[in-house]
Amino acid sequence: MIGIGVNIAAGLSGNVPVVDELATRARAVEGAGLDTLWLPQGYGFDALTAYGAIARETSRVELGASVVVVQPRHPRVVAAQAQTVQAASHGRFTLGLGVSHPGLLEIYGLPFVRPVAALRAHLDVLEPLLDGRSVPGTSGPGSTPADTDVPGAEPRTPVLLGALGPVMLALAGERASGTITFLCGPRTIGDHVVPHLSRATAGRPRRVVVGVPVAVTAEPERVRAEVAGEYEALGRLPSYAATLERDGFATPGDIAIAGDEDDVAAGIARYADAGATDLNVSLVGTPVERERTLAALGSWRRGLVRTGAGVSE
Repeated sequence: MIGIGVNIAAGLSGNVPVVDELATRARAVEGAGLDTLWLPQGYGFDALTAYGAIARETSRVELGASVVVVQPRHPRVVAAQAQTVQAASHGRFTLGLGVSHPGLLEIYGLPFVRPVAALRAHLDVLEPLLDGRSVPGTSGPGSTPADTDVPGAEPRTPVLLGALGPVMLALAGERASGTITFLCGPRTIGDHVVPHLSRATAGRPRRVVVGVPVAVTAEPERVRAEVAGEYEALGRLPSYAATLERDGFATPGDIAIAGDEDDVAAGIARYADAGATDLNVSLVGTPVERERTLAALGSWRRGLVRTGAGVSE
């Protein structure tokens, strides 16, 4: 079966203290019995700093970053942040890394060039630090494992990569625990993501996390129209446009799982059948619909237990 998590930043209002609201949502997701909190890194609040607080407000749920963009952040800084969250959460943190998109990265004053090389170079430094090893080719202050150790940061923080293209999926299979995707329908997951990732993992277990908007609603077409409007700009980015075309979706709204409880369960099952191990759910629709959706997901998850990257009955 498939693990269910919630993007607790989806639909955040600018009128409430952000960390307080994220903590409230985190407690609700954990209380519903779901598996994972997912928190993207945008241009505003810092996801890993927020997780340092959320870790102390929760006790069981996994904390997943989906994803931290690597080019503006030195891997030593990311390693320190990740290990601190891992220590604060007593081993519940999973670090997602990505490279952003052309037109979005430039706000940092950096050109979008050679993204795979940038992520590979980041991992070359990050991985030894997470493993408690020295970074090859370094010496002097800050270079020894004792210098970068964060007591309590066990087990080693798992890393997932935001990957859609064949080369990036191969890197995710070779160097990480799996991939985090967005705007991918079941066809893209089953026919593109899973085969490319599986070839690179050589049979090792891997996670395939799928970001998808979900609503238990009596008005699914209204919800899909709202999602189409909200994700319109993202759907025009080349990598996402390609995934939507591969699935035969006319707009980003077509990717939403919307309908009654049975419709939502069937939509989730299609992703599980395609090879997804986890869903990263954005609760959409009205406040009442979002509450209904969270309750339905929690009800559906009861009676299932997590086994490693996935879940089983």
